[in-house]
Amino acid sequence: MNEKVNINPLENELPSNYADRLGIYYAKQVTQKHKKDNGQFFTPIPIACLMASFCNLTESSLKILDPGCGTGVLTCALIENLIEKKTNIEFISLVAYETDPELIFFSRKTLSYLKNWLQLKGVSFEYKLHIHDFILENAKVLRNTSRSQINFDIIISNPPYFKLAKDDEKAIAAKELVSGQPNIYSIFMGIASKLLNENGELIFITPRSFASGNYFKAFREFFFNMVQIDKIHLFNSRKDTFNRDSVLQETVIVKAIKSNINPNHQVTVSSSIGIKDINEPTIKYFPSSELIDLSSKEKILHLPTNDKEESVLNLVTSWENILINYDIHISTGPVVSFRSWDFIQNNYENGKVFLAPLFWLHNVNKMSLEWPITSKNKGQFIKIDPSSKSLLIPNKNYILLRRFSTKDDKSRLIAAPYFCNYTKSNFIGVENKVNYIYRKKGHLERSEVAGLCALLNSELFDIYFQIFNGNVNVSATELREMRFPPINNIKEIGNKIILSNDYSMSNVNKIVNEYFVLEAILN
Repeated sequence: MNEKVNINPLENELPSNYADRLGIYYAKQVTQKHKKDNGQFFTPIPIACLMASFCNLTESSLKILDPGCGTGVLTCALIENLIEKKTNIEFISLVAYETDPELIFFSRKTLSYLKNWLQLKGVSFEYKLHIHDFILENAKVLRNTSRSQINFDIIISNPPYFKLAKDDEKAIAAKELVSGQPNIYSIFMGIASKLLNENGELIFITPRSFASGNYFKAFREFFFNMVQIDKIHLFNSRKDTFNRDSVLQETVIVKAIKSNINPNHQVTVSSSIGIKDINEPTIKYFPSSELIDLSSKEKILHLPTNDKEESVLNLVTSWENILINYDIHISTGPVVSFRSWDFIQNNYENGKVFLAPLFWLHNVNKMSLEWPITSKNKGQFIKIDPSSKSLLIPNKNYILLRRFSTKDDKSRLIAAPYFCNYTKSNFIGVENKVNYIYRKKGHLERSEVAGLCALLNSELFDIYFQIFNGNVNVSATELREMRFPPINNIKEIGNKIILSNDYSMSNVNKIVNEYFVLEAILN
């Protein structure tokens, strides 16, 4: 492909525009599978310019790192922005990494043109373009306590996005950042945070999934103790950010500074629907401590983008308790279907075998269980015998909560009450895609079940949950960290639901909204 390419810069063309043209050409030559396998989603010019504008450094000599160079759009946009804002820049050193052999050709063309462009501006520019793997080349710094490694003033990146197996050499090399199945982008961010100079700036665009969830716990522990979050920009549309690459992803731009962590540092949180309104964002300001509690186990990052979300976050963070304070626990259903087919049955066999009801994700609806249902490979019963006892839980009061929402679900949290008189069986089965909430010693009271279920399904909690959750997963880890109102409030809401004998979502939201005087906030 490269031998036939003769795309030259236009007269007075900005290097970023040239890099973008090269990227568009390259993307048309390779398959969607190639781009997906390599996590290649090139940064559109408006997003590159926004990221570049986040840089505030004023030094006359700068060291820049771009660990996922591509065609160099981000590097070019950053340097153009620096040259436009600062007249005292004399020297720029760039280190860039790119591992796709087909793409290196285009990276070199861009950086060569950038060098010539800077020479006309009177700025000396040197660059090294590495074809080595950034993670394998630099992961050792995670274990290096000295300051002897080469550090950078600015690190800017749109890293690759894809999951790594736990035994992947990159995951092993960066084990300090890994808990569960990692996504490669978080490893890029973690290593980059270690490579910053004091007061250096890191600017990344990534999925927002790192903000919560067990898979990113080790990363958050490392990253948020290494750098101070300074600016965040969210894109509310899953489709618009990388639409020319047909990417569905909730993305976020993060700027962080290598400095002492200050809980009172003012963080700028901006948001736009997508690219079209990127220059007219909604902007909010928060002390760092309101967005992330560094004393917590999970260090979940909350990202409110408007007045409604800010008001909801203020209400919820005013509550002092998590569920464990009420001796209420959350676990994941123990029935893994493909390991349990010998015990799962479609039909009830009265008198032949002992059977318990089995609840799958699709049985769980907001405020109601739909069971049994007819669904292929979703048997509604599970055998009770000595071999299956480890898969069953005692028949008592629970809340069943979907672990995953689908693209068609309007809400992330979908919970159903389960009361022990639902079946005469001594046990029930809960499939692995369902979480269950319970009191370990004794029963949840009916009012507690109804009240907690109402809160989890409410518009209030849906807004709260989406402030920190950027994917379709509803993990037990996140639920354990969520704040809840006093237990008496929960029981009072539950009693109102029970007495009304109306479990519809319109009634649930009406009761919850009236209880916490939310009409002004939500409207």
